[in-house]
Amino acid sequence: MKHQETIDYFLKITWQNIANRYNQLASEFGITQSIGYMLINIDEIEGTTVSEVAALLGLKSTSLSRMLNNLETDGLIYRESHLTDKRSVKLYLTDKGKEKRHLARVVVKKFNDYLEANLAEDEKLHLVNSLKTINQLTTDYKP
Repeated sequence: MKHQETIDYFLKITWQNIANRYNQLASEFGITQSIGYMLINIDEIEGTTVSEVAALLGLKSTSLSRMLNNLETDGLIYRESHLTDKRSVKLYLTDKGKEKRHLARVVVKKFNDYLEANLAEDEKLHLVNSLKTINQLTTDYKP
């Protein structure tokens, strides 16, 4: 089997195309796709722990630390340590971060509306179910 015929090949190139398109759109607002994704996933009221963000993004601590430092420097987030457990740090959005989060959400919503308009309902359901199955199979895979 050629690598261009494998399931993971099509998953990879499809996600790469989506990420590239999101990066093009996000750059108009001075952010990247990964920054937009992080901002969308920080709870606006309760904040989100650094460990939760790491799990969501699948990042190692060194990459995440660099990204968080840049977001803090850019005035998009701030960090607060837990009152009694100094190891636990929560991330919160600044007003500027909330604004960029809103812009990122608009981009994601418009893209998903576009997909919805161009996929039949049965195609969408089949795709989502297939991706859920692949995700579970990937989690369960033990070579």
